[in-house]
Amino acid sequence: MSMPLQRGTSGGGGARVSDVLRDNSQMKDKTGDNTTTLRFPFTDKADPYTSRNNKQRLMLLFVKTTLALIVLIALAGSFWWTISISTSSSSGHVYQRSHSYRRLQEQFVSDLLDIGDISVGPTRWKELEYCSIDSESYVPCFNVSENIAFGYSNGDERDRFCGPGGSREGCLVLPPVDYKVPLRWPTGKDVIWFRNVKITADEVLTSGSINKRMMMLDDDQVSFRSASPMFDEIEDYSHQIAQMIGIKNDNFVEAGVRTILDIGCGYGSFGAHLLSKHLLTMCIANYEASGSQVQLTLERGLPAMIASFVSKQLPYPSLSFDMLHCSSCGIDWDQKEGLFLVEIDRVLKPGGYFVWTSPLTNARSKEDLKRWSFVRDFAESICWSLLSQQDKTVVWKKTTKTKCYSSRKPGVGPSVCNKGHDVESPYYKPLQMCLGGTRCKRWIPIEGRTRWPSRSHMNKTELSLYGLHQEEVGEDAENWKVTVREYWSLLSPLIFSDHPKRPGDEDPSPPYNMLRNVLDMNAQFGGLNSALLEAKKTVWVMNVVPTAGPNHLPMILDRGFVGVLHDWCEAFPSYPRTYDLVHADNLLSLQTSQHRSSCSLLNIFTEIDRLLRPEGWVIIRDTAQLVETARALTTQLKWEARVIEVESSSEQRLLICQKPFTKRQSI
Repeated sequence: MSMPLQRGTSGGGGARVSDVLRDNSQMKDKTGDNTTTLRFPFTDKADPYTSRNNKQRLMLLFVKTTLALIVLIALAGSFWWTISISTSSSSGHVYQRSHSYRRLQEQFVSDLLDIGDISVGPTRWKELEYCSIDSESYVPCFNVSENIAFGYSNGDERDRFCGPGGSREGCLVLPPVDYKVPLRWPTGKDVIWFRNVKITADEVLTSGSINKRMMMLDDDQVSFRSASPMFDEIEDYSHQIAQMIGIKNDNFVEAGVRTILDIGCGYGSFGAHLLSKHLLTMCIANYEASGSQVQLTLERGLPAMIASFVSKQLPYPSLSFDMLHCSSCGIDWDQKEGLFLVEIDRVLKPGGYFVWTSPLTNARSKEDLKRWSFVRDFAESICWSLLSQQDKTVVWKKTTKTKCYSSRKPGVGPSVCNKGHDVESPYYKPLQMCLGGTRCKRWIPIEGRTRWPSRSHMNKTELSLYGLHQEEVGEDAENWKVTVREYWSLLSPLIFSDHPKRPGDEDPSPPYNMLRNVLDMNAQFGGLNSALLEAKKTVWVMNVVPTAGPNHLPMILDRGFVGVLHDWCEAFPSYPRTYDLVHADNLLSLQTSQHRSSCSLLNIFTEIDRLLRPEGWVIIRDTAQLVETARALTTQLKWEARVIEVESSSEQRLLICQKPFTKRQSI
């Protein structure tokens, strides 16, 4: 739960933001360990790394002496404990005591290692090397040649693999030589820098289609526009879908639609258009070495992540989306006896829509007619109703009544998953041929849900479905409103610190669109996302729910946000340089409590650096000890870092970091 930050007063111990951050040269102070420090106006305490050089030798001597005493005490205790165990008369007590002692020993060794790391001090933290030029678009868990996918019409697709072949690199990924900071929203939605993404000129010039829209290459920019100035294909396509569903005035929200999963989304133009209708579209596509749909969509400031229909379930809970869309997405839905359609059904809410645009729906050949007949019949067997078919587009509606499954004829369609297999939030589990989500308490038709934007504020009855109380969630929401205002005021003077102003001038207001893509690494209830929207910030948030903590992802998705389940000991399914702000609230405490030797904080921070755009921001809120550890790690990443105290909490600290814009030298 967030807490407000401590703010200095003009008459108190802290100076005004404008006085301290007059310009970059006054803001920064380098210590012997090359860590950027700042005496922030929001706290009376100096930075913990300041003036340490004069005391370093004395501190090292003290720590080493303390370590020696601790080791002697530990050895003596171990000897005494061994004697006490050997004289015990009860074998059961011996096992219990020895087992408990073994756990204490392991924790003791872990603590000694932590103390040892701290005792070495800044001299231990060596800066990481830069990765080779081949890693500019490196995506761990997907850049593996062993995993050639199956089930796609394109044989180059790869499935996710986080084994030895999908491990992360221990280096910092540099941007391309001609990389430029993306244009601010909303300009960046329609125009991107050509060199920022890995795409060839031929791929740009041959990109025209309904779902990709026309891309125009103009010098060093790529623009997304309609092929004709007289009409907009995407708008016409959206209107056609609305008519097929029976929606008046293209008002999808009134029909219960808010979140859409766009499979094989092209370059995000369908989702970009639907933003004007208050719809939030998550683009998913498989990893692509060049011309990536996900990379270009994220570069435009639109939600996207790497995911595929190959052999594993998607990292979303059952009943997650109001609509699923596939326009020439390259997936053969008739393959594997309809297994991919079963996965579609799992993540689709009751009463939700599946929109499929493909030449196969207008089949003429005998083979294509056979394939189309299989898809149509299979959809009927899993209780989907065919609403309409126009040209190449078909729209199905999922049943709202679970009794439909029991009323089917014996042997028709896949069975309903039993209780042991009906996992609400699977994490890359193998695809299964049974219908999931039917036992879920969240089985509520989309027409029966509160309309957006009211659905983002759940009432007492709705929260009870997730075992939550309105008081708890309400208090969290109020705290996040205050925190977002503090975040914005903190980032504002830092961003404008290169522009000195005259004495007496007020701090410039930060632009409402200074950030677009936000990654919340420990989203909890989605409070940050909600507070940013209420503050009318033009951002979208990828709400990540760690597998190590409580799973509130179903609630987040039901509120009308987007998010994903993820293990932060693995690489995130996205391309480098895709987020403007990465936020981590108590994530370090959550991760370190797992005691996983294969997952260090440095691994997590290196992954953050890969995902972060040059000049992007990191905000970490955690315990004072972990924030100090994180502060030391930022030296290895070459980040600028500043520590701030949190009001009414002696244990909490805030770490604000910025990734520098480091360019690779042209060859």
